[in-house]
Amino acid sequence: MLFRTLSTTLATLLLGATLGLTACDDDNPTTDTPTSGKLNFEFENVVGSQSLTFGNSYTTLQGDQFTVSKFNYIISNIKLTKADGSSWAEPESYHLVKQADMTSRNFEVSGVPFDDYTGLTFTIGVDAARNTAGAQTGALSPDNDMYWGWTTGYIFLKMEGTSQQSPTGAYTYHVGGFQGLYNSVRTVSLPLPAGVTSLHISATQTPQLHLKADVQKLFTGPKSFRTSQINHIMSADSNAVRLAMNYAAGMFRLDHVHSGE
Repeated sequence: MLFRTLSTTLATLLLGATLGLTACDDDNPTTDTPTSGKLNFEFENVVGSQSLTFGNSYTTLQGDQFTVSKFNYIISNIKLTKADGSSWAEPESYHLVKQADMTSRNFEVSGVPFDDYTGLTFTIGVDAARNTAGAQTGALSPDNDMYWGWTTGYIFLKMEGTSQQSPTGAYTYHVGGFQGLYNSVRTVSLPLPAGVTSLHISATQTPQLHLKADVQKLFTGPKSFRTSQINHIMSADSNAVRLAMNYAAGMFRLDHVHSGE
């Protein structure tokens, strides 16, 4: 009888412990709650109010006729800021945008902490650290035709086409350079469009940013020029810096935002 009583008592204790563990597991589910989301970017290349189309004839604000046959640029170091001044930066942030490749003009930034963001900053080009690290992969792969070599680094923006005013009837603009007087790395901060107070990123909202890059601004800005004056840039030099100053001064704008609900 004593043995039977002890057995019953032990079974009762084990059952109680099991139920207690089950209750604890219910109170602390193992599934993690997401804390970060995504942001989608869409780049549209334009010439003034017109969409950029290869082979079409356009006119600069100075009156020069030109066509475009190639247009590429590297966007890097994307950073989002909040109203309190704090920020989040995308790690390994390098994106190659090519007019000839529609898929490259749309990309996703993931791992963005849930929050409201009031500002957007990014760099046109490649920072010095990556320029001196040799050829990379992905957007920075030499196969993308945006790399000069390990001593001269990356091409930040490449535009080619024709112009009646050019001495040769054509132009070639390959902008790069990351050090000294010929540093063409430029960072821009873009305000949100009118009526948009913040970018809200949550488990149910993935905003889509529609940005426009205006080719016209390459020729017009702090250092405006005509194709008769500059029609060939193939190295880091003063003319490359001149174009970089122009495109940093207004080529990019955040046109509109879809909330992504």
